[in-house]
Amino acid sequence: MDEPKIGDAFGEMIRDAYAVRTGIGPRPLAGGRLPRPVIEVIERDDGLINGAPADHYLDEPDDWQPYDHRALKLCRGRVLDVGVGAGRSALELQRRGIAVTGLDTSLGAIEVARKRGLRDTVLATVDEFSRAAVRYDTFLLLGNNLGLLESPERAPVFLAALARLAAPGARIVAQGSDPYGTRDPLHAGYHQRNRERGRLGGQLRLRLRYRELATEWFDYLNCSTAELEGLLAGTAWRLKSIDDRDRPYYLAVMELTG
Repeated sequence: MDEPKIGDAFGEMIRDAYAVRTGIGPRPLAGGRLPRPVIEVIERDDGLINGAPADHYLDEPDDWQPYDHRALKLCRGRVLDVGVGAGRSALELQRRGIAVTGLDTSLGAIEVARKRGLRDTVLATVDEFSRAAVRYDTFLLLGNNLGLLESPERAPVFLAALARLAAPGARIVAQGSDPYGTRDPLHAGYHQRNRERGRLGGQLRLRLRYRELATEWFDYLNCSTAELEGLLAGTAWRLKSIDDRDRPYYLAVMELTG
C-alpha cells in the first residue's frame, strides 16, 4: 500500500472544517452537493486508528469543557497560546482585551485563526520563536497540549525555550490527561510495551492523517501529574498547582523559578 503524502494535514483539515461550518471557501463533498463531515484521523505506531469530528477546534465558549473556562481565568499579562490551532482560546482572550499571540507550526491553522479575527499570530516552532525579543507572562497549552512536552528527552528543551520567552514570574497553564486509569486492553498494553522500550507509558507515537495527506510521525505525551513533576526537575519551572476536578483531565500551573 502506498504511503500518504507528507504535508500540512492539520491545516487542510482545519480549512475544510471552517469551510463546512461557515460556508466560506471550497468544501469537501461526498458524491454530490452536500458537504461531508470533516474527520480528524489519528494513527498510532501500533496500528490503532482513531477518528473524531474536527469541528470542535472551532468551538465557541458555550461548547467548551469546564476546565477550558478555568484555564482562561488563570491567564495574566501577555499570553502566548502554544498550538493555537484555529484560535479557539486565543480569540476569547482577545475579546477580553488580553494581549495574546497565537503560535502554531501549521500554516493552514494560522490562516484560519486569522480569518476568524486573531490579530497576532506566529508560524514557527517554539524553539524557533524562542529567539524573539518579546516576553510573555503566560504560556497557554490547552487542547491537551501538555502533550507537546513529547518525551523525557524533549521536555527540558521545550521548557527551556519557553523560559527564554518568559517575563519574570511567568507561568505555564497547561491541560493534560492522565492515561493510566484506562481499562481498555489496547491502551494498557501499549503503556506496557512503551515501558519495556524505556519510554513513559503514555508517550504516544502518532501521525495525523487527512484525505491524501499525513504529518510526519511525532511523539505526544500523556502523563500523570507525578511524571510531570519529574519532568520539571532540573528545569527553570516548578509545579505550582494541579486542578484535577475533571479527571483524568487536569490543569497544571507551572511557575518560573528565580
